[in-house]
Amino acid sequence: VQLQASGGGLVQAGGSLRVSCAASGGTLSRYAMGWFRQAPGKEREFVAAISWSGGSTAYSDSVKGRFTISKDNVKTTVYLQMNSLKLEDAAVYYCAARGSLFDGTYYLRVSDYSYWGQGTQVTVSS
Repeated sequence: VQLQASGGGLVQAGGSLRVSCAASGGTLSRYAMGWFRQAPGKEREFVAAISWSGGSTAYSDSVKGRFTISKDNVKTTVYLQMNSLKLEDAAVYYCAARGSLFDGTYYLRVSDYSYWGQGTQVTVSS
């Protein structure tokens, strides 16, 4: 499966942005998905994850309550709705996928994922 992230851009602190990750070459119906981000000079870090049915989600402490991950298996797209953006949320956001035999499972580590999108830049201004 190939992933294409989009929707990044420039937003003021306190604003909202939704990034998307579209799949091609297959559906996402049996894939658990994740969003990660990487700021300059920093390691790639976990942001959010979702099980293949979308019924289970997980978030990093830094985004919990502000970001929402969702999955549309019909459109083969995963979304990350980002609200109340902070300066420290600025980064390149990457989506990732891995096949999952069991629903209800999500994955938190970079090494858990087999497929990655190319990343989309999110810039937050003061």
